[in-house]
Amino acid sequence: MNQDHVNPNIIQLLDKGVKIPNPDSVEIGEEVKIDRISGEDVTLHSGCKIYGASTLILQGAKIGHQGPVTIDNCQLGPEVELHGGYFKESVFLKKSSMQTGAHVREGTILEEQANGAHTVGLKQTVLFPFVTLGSLINFCDCLMAGGTDRRNHSEVGSSYIHFNFTPNQDKATPSLLGDVPRGVMLDKPPIFLGGQGGIVGPSRLEYGTVTAAGTIVRRDVLTPGQLIFGEGGKGGNIPYAADVYSNIQRVFTNNIIYIANLVALMRWYENVRSMFISKDFPEPLYNGLTQRLAQAVEERIKRLSSYCNAQDKADESPGKKSTLQKQKKELYEHWPEAEDQIHYNIDFQGNLQYRDNFLSILQNEIQSNRKDYIKTVQGLNKEVKNIGTQWLQGIVDDMQRDVFGKLSTIKTQ
Repeated sequence: MNQDHVNPNIIQLLDKGVKIPNPDSVEIGEEVKIDRISGEDVTLHSGCKIYGASTLILQGAKIGHQGPVTIDNCQLGPEVELHGGYFKESVFLKKSSMQTGAHVREGTILEEQANGAHTVGLKQTVLFPFVTLGSLINFCDCLMAGGTDRRNHSEVGSSYIHFNFTPNQDKATPSLLGDVPRGVMLDKPPIFLGGQGGIVGPSRLEYGTVTAAGTIVRRDVLTPGQLIFGEGGKGGNIPYAADVYSNIQRVFTNNIIYIANLVALMRWYENVRSMFISKDFPEPLYNGLTQRLAQAVEERIKRLSSYCNAQDKADESPGKKSTLQKQKKELYEHWPEAEDQIHYNIDFQGNLQYRDNFLSILQNEIQSNRKDYIKTVQGLNKEVKNIGTQWLQGIVDDMQRDVFGKLSTIKTQ
């Protein structure tokens, strides 16, 4: 290698011990901060392009083993493997991975050991530990939890789609698969979404839900342990009118519940994740995590705002007159008040007694487990987990109560 023609950043990485088998094929942006890339067992294979001043790559990361990889302002924890694809403004915690052909964009979080097979598209997606995605999947605008470990995890089958864009061109469509207050405890039954199926957002599914292969889910399933099948679309054609919004209450309710869960996750990150700062979870990785989550909250508020403001010009749905029209009018006129309330509740800390009791017990467990996040949470007893869940669920419930308090015709379901 003739170092006279090599990017100085690459030379610095090689000097740090980063493995770059073919330095001439790797591109490192001038803005990249070399001190944010570990030299400990990190490998950059041929075709890698690393951009962004906030990019962070920790020890043991393997990038580009199967094909070219572009990383743009992402934060990678220890032993993360990104085998091929495009990754922008996303966070990958310890031992998470994506195979070749991935397209992972803004606001995405893969927690510990979450992973995807080849050709997976994600944006504004949060996957809790162990969640596994098959191949050829589009799973944007979702939060998925469930499962207890790598052998008992929530899974999405190959060729699955989360339908997150409507004919009215809105994206107030986030789907909550599991939830945050119980999901963070890593002890709930997994959710299984059969291959060649899909979910029409915004939807909610309870823990233990199983969808048969080829099933399209178009409704909420809030009873645990249900098998869903035979919900494919029916053939035929009927008159269609644009700008008709016929299910306002459900759409608005599911969006508020989704945002409230993200806020509960904020409190979990701020109060719990922050206690695990260590070599495997340093402060720059923690900061990336909280920034991406804040980005996700603002995205959901923006999309819901567009939906509510569109009600001013929305046509009446045939056969549904007075109640629906009142809901549309109220949603358009009172959305500014509801939005202000959402922003106010973003800082809500929940029941401080529950929080402090939970954190006090957690501190002792952290010391025993040497700041191993997964092992510590898994080791909490049921009573302690219930305290933590009550704290987080209170945050979710209070946001629902306060936001719907600004409305009269639309009530939480």
